[in-house]
Amino acid sequence: MSNFRIFRFITLFSLFASLRLMSIEVLEVKILDSYSITKTFPGKLLPIEQSKLAFEIPGKIKDIYVDVGDYVNKGDILAKLDDRESNAQLNQAKAKYDLSKQVLNRFEDLRAQGHISIQDLDRARSDFIIAESQYEFFKVKLEQTNIISPFNGVIQNRFLDTGTVINSGIPILEIIDSNFVEAHISLPVIYLAEMQLGQEYDFDFNGDTIKAIFSKLAPMSPGGSDSRLAIFKFSDFFSPGSIANLQIKITQKSKGTWVPLKSLSQSEQGLWSVYTIEDNVVVKDLVEIIYFENNYAYVSGTLKDNDLIVLGGAAKIIEGKKIN
Repeated sequence: MSNFRIFRFITLFSLFASLRLMSIEVLEVKILDSYSITKTFPGKLLPIEQSKLAFEIPGKIKDIYVDVGDYVNKGDILAKLDDRESNAQLNQAKAKYDLSKQVLNRFEDLRAQGHISIQDLDRARSDFIIAESQYEFFKVKLEQTNIISPFNGVIQNRFLDTGTVINSGIPILEIIDSNFVEAHISLPVIYLAEMQLGQEYDFDFNGDTIKAIFSKLAPMSPGGSDSRLAIFKFSDFFSPGSIANLQIKITQKSKGTWVPLKSLSQSEQGLWSVYTIEDNVVVKDLVEIIYFENNYAYVSGTLKDNDLIVLGGAAKIIEGKKIN
């Protein structure tokens, strides 16, 4: 618990009112019903989208237009195969399509005039449908000579170079999303009860506090563990592979109060003691440490509201001493 956080805690909740009696610094106690703690869980930052890109057809790589580190936009052509054969096939299919369309139009006119049979017209229609399908097929084949960026991103890897003859499906490039990253964190189920999907949570990233939205939760625990995979989406882009630490504030029900560690003295049977001023006499109170963070501890015991705790503990005062 940083000094800043303690200052805010004191200011907002009036835990302690600091005063000075006869050169002895004391704090006024305020008994609380609960305390807040911070749990930290590390998460690796990953791109939301990451794809290995390949050609859908075999061929010889003609051009690769990008390299590692290049930023690209959705729809950009990233690489191209030698497309001479595909172009020739498409031109042939286009010629057959145009001819079949002309024949069909002529046969429809002739049939309307009663010069041909319905069977001749049906055959012309069938030829047109086949030619049209082949034309569309070879248009797709020509498109498949290109690798097109599926989203805005940055090139993560380049696996091959121009001139390489490849089979379909061989990875050529790897691209990652350049807009957003997400953190994948394994969270114990006991902490998920108070968390909500769609809410923002704090992360510590290289000393800075950044926010991310709790976007997804795995439906089952892996391997029977008591943890589940939680995914948090960041609105900004950070370097993938970095570590960001989720900071969860948890409220624990327990009566007690916060005291500085310097006011505690070790006692017997695992208990601790603090010294208070009662009717101008120093009195020892036994307490149990429930939780501590940085320079403060949350304790329960014989303390009551408005008790005055002596800072510095036994090093500053003697039990039973009367304060004038």
